[in-house]
Amino acid sequence: MRHATPPALDALEPLLAQVRRHGALAERKRGVFYRRSSAFLHFHEDPAGFFADLRIGDRWQRLPVNTAAERRALLRAIGALVSA
Repeated sequence: MRHATPPALDALEPLLAQVRRHGALAERKRGVFYRRSSAFLHFHEDPAGFFADLRIGDRWQRLPVNTAAERRALLRAIGALVSA
């Protein structure tokens, strides 16, 4: 599974715009977000679709982000982690 390419990030732009609203996150490279000094979120693509890798504690969790419901679930998870 490779990191999301610019065309994939174009397709994910509405989701990226919502992630950018979290003031605790810094987008150091398009689609790659940091929280404090640690990598927090980035995106992948493969034939099965788009996926987000989200850091929860010291581990990465891979979440699908292909449907509106999956994207809402990612945003809820980000909100919970950022506010914790």
